[in-house]
Amino acid sequence: MVKAFVLIVTDPGATRRVATALKAIDHVTDVHEVMGPYDIVVELEAPQLPDIPPILSEHIRTMDGIQSTTSLVAFPV
Repeated sequence: MVKAFVLIVTDPGATRRVATALKAIDHVTDVHEVMGPYDIVVELEAPQLPDIPPILSEHIRTMDGIQSTTSLVAFPV
């Protein structure tokens, strides 16, 4: 499995709604509302690295209320 973390900035007032919607996306394993420069951190798990970009581009980045995302792919140590 490949794990990725997505750091999300939402529109003001949209954080709770976006966080709830993110939980319904396939391959999303965890969603956290956070304080700091980002509003939400999402954890994804997919079978292979090529599975990650479509999840981001088709399901997360297109979601209403999201201003920007930063994606981090984790490598096992």
